[in-house]
Amino acid sequence: MQNKTMMVCRCEEVSFDELVKTASEYNCSARELKLRTRAGMGYCGGRTCRTMVDQIAHIYQPRSNNDISLKYQAPIRPVRFADLGEVKS
Repeated sequence: MQNKTMMVCRCEEVSFDELVKTASEYNCSARELKLRTRAGMGYCGGRTCRTMVDQIAHIYQPRSNNDISLKYQAPIRPVRFADLGEVKS
């Protein structure tokens, strides 16, 4: 039987187990945990996983309420140059 774990970041396929392991091994801040695992760096820009990544990091490296947690990133989409320079008549 295959070991199943909860996916926290679907865009980058980062599991809960991977986040906990990384946070405990490196005593990561939320930002460092994001950089080490790429959780929150996918297409959605962290809209679905940011809170969980921040909470896991907070367990291993407590922060005060005044500290800045992870922020949302606007999703970006590729745009063809032809679409940018298209002349409409």
